Amino acid sequence: MSSPILEMRSITKTFPGVVALDNVSLTVKRGEIHAICGENGAGKSTLMKVLSGVYPFGSYSGDIVYENEVKKFSNIRDSEEEGIVIIHQELALSPHLSIAENIFLGNEIKKFGLIDWNKTNQQAQLLMARVGLDEDPNIAIKDIGVGKQQLVEIAKALSKRVKLLILDEPTAALNDEDSAHLLDLLRQLRDQGISCIIISHKLNEIEAIADTTTIIRDGKTVESLSMVTEKVDQERIIKGMVGREMENRYPSRVPEIGDEILRVENWTAYHPIDSQRLIVDNISMNVRRGEIVGLAGIMGAGRTEFARSLFGHSYGTNISGKVYKNGQEIKVRTIREAIDNGLAYATEDRKRFGLNLIEDIKRNISLASLASFVSFGLVNGNEEYKKATEYQDSMNIKAPSVNSITGQLSGGNQQKVVLSKWINVNPDVLILDEPTRGIDVGAKYEIYLIMQRLAAEGKGIIVISSELPELLGICDRIYAIAEGRITGEVTREEANPELLMKYMTTEKGKAHV
Repeated sequence: MSSPILEMRSITKTFPGVVALDNVSLTVKRGEIHAICGENGAGKSTLMKVLSGVYPFGSYSGDIVYENEVKKFSNIRDSEEEGIVIIHQELALSPHLSIAENIFLGNEIKKFGLIDWNKTNQQAQLLMARVGLDEDPNIAIKDIGVGKQQLVEIAKALSKRVKLLILDEPTAALNDEDSAHLLDLLRQLRDQGISCIIISHKLNEIEAIADTTTIIRDGKTVESLSMVTEKVDQERIIKGMVGREMENRYPSRVPEIGDEILRVENWTAYHPIDSQRLIVDNISMNVRRGEIVGLAGIMGAGRTEFARSLFGHSYGTNISGKVYKNGQEIKVRTIREAIDNGLAYATEDRKRFGLNLIEDIKRNISLASLASFVSFGLVNGNEEYKKATEYQDSMNIKAPSVNSITGQLSGGNQQKVVLSKWINVNPDVLILDEPTRGIDVGAKYEIYLIMQRLAAEGKGIIVISSELPELLGICDRIYAIAEGRITGEVTREEANPELLMKYMTTEKGKAHV
């Protein structure tokens, strides 16, 4: 049996009003892939920040025993010098610097006090080859995809002679192909003797790759499961995460679908920079009251581009087409026009576009409807607080109060703040772009219930999701999009993964509607 490379003993970490970690213990063996699972807010990322020195020694209680020595990391550089490297969910790369510059950023190869660019590029190419990245090391980070950026982060970790690699939601923003490549790379690193800790909500990936899985719930260690010797499936992990059996991951529902509430005809949009590049190609679709409609498509199919161009022309150029609400044509040329006409759009990138992370919960909830809280030219803080508190209760936002800073919340609770913001404008049609990305199964279930509640109120819901089981589990009807065009439309009864994938990968122009 492999000896431990890491033991975290009785780690306790508190923030004002919150116990984030309560006597948590963790043991990682040498040369294993160790998964950490738990609901949003369970304490997974906090535990890794303690380990990596982001939260320094003295800000927590308990011991970190690494390679048989108690460590007292004051900062992240201390842990990196010991071979512990963490890759956060939000990649820490400089977009305008080259791949080689990013790999050795802060760890530059120098000669006579100056950066040795020849050796930098040579070493970068060697590291890139180890992770399977076939690119020019001089290309800028902004010019490669997210999947390749993840590989750059791992190459950067290898440059620091990593012994223990920590990855926080490494595949959350990746397509299936890039995710599979990354998991294969982690297996290769394990075979080379590098230990890995992976935090992920994608339980199918955990089931496929992990040697051991530790479950954390409400800041406490629940159990550690051997994925090699025990019969551990996704349902077993879910039970540990949420503390109960989840017989169905999608709540049952009998829809009450009414008249058409929204119709889009011949919607077309071009790329915002390359005005000759067609992104949304003559899309027509409709939504009825009380209906949840899905948009399925592979990455780059044009789903988000369609939604954003529809919502106040917030993406694209040379946009054309018509929008009807309750049978009457409406204008959606600006975001304010879209909101005033009953449309709302919850973005897929909540941290960048959906929230002000340095503001508190109440201000984020009121942002899209701030005018409704204004009296005599001033924001009525009491009314703002009262409304936000109502949403905290109804949406089950876990925070000490609505005065808590939004950036300190877990991903699932941030997503509930985004939904609260848009529900507060009282839209008739709500577009949800990847509403459950990067959040756990328990929080997903709560968001599905919110969707159902809104549909039951007679609103039309449009859901964009990269997870086919999610679309199949919650939608009444699904449109498939490929290369900017709708290529298929199926009802709940007709829909299955094979049919949707066929439509999602069809050749341009060959629709099956």
